[in-house]
Amino acid sequence: MTAPPQPDPPTTGVLVVDKPAGVTSHDVVAMARRALRLRRIGHTGTLDPMATGVLVLCLGTATRLVDYFHDLPKTYVGEGVLGVVTTTQDLTGHVVAETDASGITEAQLRAAMARFQGEIEQVPPMVSAVKVGGRRLYERARAGEEVARPARRVLIHSFTLDRFVPGRHPQFEFTVVCSSGTYVRTLVHDLGQALGCGAALARLRRTAIGSLRVEEAVPAGDLERLAATSELRARILAPAAALAHLPAVTLSPEAVRSVVHGQPVPAPAPGPGAPVRLLDGEGNLVAIAEPLRQANRWLLVPKKVFGVVDAAN
Repeated sequence: MTAPPQPDPPTTGVLVVDKPAGVTSHDVVAMARRALRLRRIGHTGTLDPMATGVLVLCLGTATRLVDYFHDLPKTYVGEGVLGVVTTTQDLTGHVVAETDASGITEAQLRAAMARFQGEIEQVPPMVSAVKVGGRRLYERARAGEEVARPARRVLIHSFTLDRFVPGRHPQFEFTVVCSSGTYVRTLVHDLGQALGCGAALARLRRTAIGSLRVEEAVPAGDLERLAATSELRARILAPAAALAHLPAVTLSPEAVRSVVHGQPVPAPAPGPGAPVRLLDGEGNLVAIAEPLRQANRWLLVPKKVFGVVDAAN
């Protein structure tokens, strides 16, 4: 007698997708839900519709890991245009000011970009998902409102010029590595203000979030096709691998049982940085924990417990 077919194991893990221009990040989540027949999917950071590149999707129980990607640096390549100011700070908006910026030299641009490295303050653009007064700014912008927005501190690790094309409206290509919460179009806009000519973002591509790079990403348009084979599931990263930027502690079988029941376990001394991946002997993610010093010893206190299910497919 033939044994009945076994159901597929639950899908959990992290999928790196290459978002195309012209769709929202939520659109890509919807595409992945259809392809994987999985409702529980979330992303770790929005890309503007005009932007392309890395969108990290957390699948199944791995949606509980979204917060652990927020502190990773984001890498972008893009193109800006000097002498143009728009309502959205990019070329999708209406032009509200235009000036001859042919007098701006490459050296002046490089010097101005250098002043935007390190910790800086940014005022979020009106066309953004930031909430002010309980409403999204883009909703208020659509209603014709212009409201005061508190400045936020962001970190620009590097902001480098890759190419400069002189002209009435000089074009420049750049690479920026920055913290979460940074608006690159605002960075370009503020750069233009500092130069006295204005600037707008023409093109933007996110090439990496931490070590998750666009070269390993699945094109969003291929999700359905790859889902018809085993290839898409093979591209899903196990949670432990996707969180390789966090320190790890491998547990004994006895410690695994304790952690699964929410109990703290002894930590190596000195205590590792927080948060910490707790792994079983096969490298599967058991929990995310935080170190706690108690008397003269360190403990690892489980914060999010996953048991020992870490399969990507």
